[in-house]
Amino acid sequence: MATNNLLYQFKTASIIIKVIAINVIIFLLIHLGAFFFTVYPGILTKWFVLPENIGGLLSQPWSLFTYSFLHFDFFHLLFNMLWLHWFGKYILNLFSEKRFLTIYLLGGLFGGLLFVLSYNVLPVFKNDSGFLLGASGAVMAVIVFIATYTPNTALRFFTLTIKLWQIALFLFLFDLVRLPTSGNEGGLLAHVGGAIFGYVYAIQLAKGNDIGKWFENMLDWFANQLKPRSKRPFKKVHKTPHAKKANAKTKVSNSKMEHQKKIDAILDKIGKSGYDSLTKAEKDFLFKAGKED
Repeated sequence: MATNNLLYQFKTASIIIKVIAINVIIFLLIHLGAFFFTVYPGILTKWFVLPENIGGLLSQPWSLFTYSFLHFDFFHLLFNMLWLHWFGKYILNLFSEKRFLTIYLLGGLFGGLLFVLSYNVLPVFKNDSGFLLGASGAVMAVIVFIATYTPNTALRFFTLTIKLWQIALFLFLFDLVRLPTSGNEGGLLAHVGGAIFGYVYAIQLAKGNDIGKWFENMLDWFANQLKPRSKRPFKKVHKTPHAKKANAKTKVSNSKMEHQKKIDAILDKIGKSGYDSLTKAEKDFLFKAGKED
């Protein structure tokens, strides 16, 4: 009964809670396995961490995604999930859960690619070896994306009011400053890669170019493959006279234009005065629009 209740809560939770739950469950499984079976955590995770060498990457390409769900250290997990929760909520206020997941996964992907590229191209890493794990690159993509898309949105921290762009810029510069001497160059490179992706994605999306659409389509395809055949969407083609079809297209087009104009006006308001300046009706409208993406 309790198990069924937990499964129901997981299924009905937001995508942020689901991602956090997956990270926590994997962390517990690794450490409980190490505790009960006296197995070093690295043995349990070596096929899912991201190796720095090209040969290792080619033998386990899935690690470009799986490494973002692995944490050895409790505090590393804790702070990553807190950042993800705080900033992820701003994304869900504007966009769909699918877009949030796209930012998280592709942020981790590009962070991992920069890590591998740097270790195989830059002379400073010539004699270094290692592997990458942790959600930091994916989390940085989430932070920088929303801070770039709605930079003037404010976050209350005790008595201080801090804008999202200030937090994102501080974190990015802090990573760059620490990069030469931190001893965690690989992890910081993943931060930088995720941040760059989040910035580019937000800038392009503001221009009307959704560079993550291909990945969302791929997620849809995978989700469809996992569904029972009876639940897969059935496509039926209806033949419509040309005049009716043209009128229908015109109505749909006009409706979409009005809908988009309203979204643009609200986003302009967010850019000028922050998310908190919106009325409840405007927030509800954005939330519904994000669900329809």
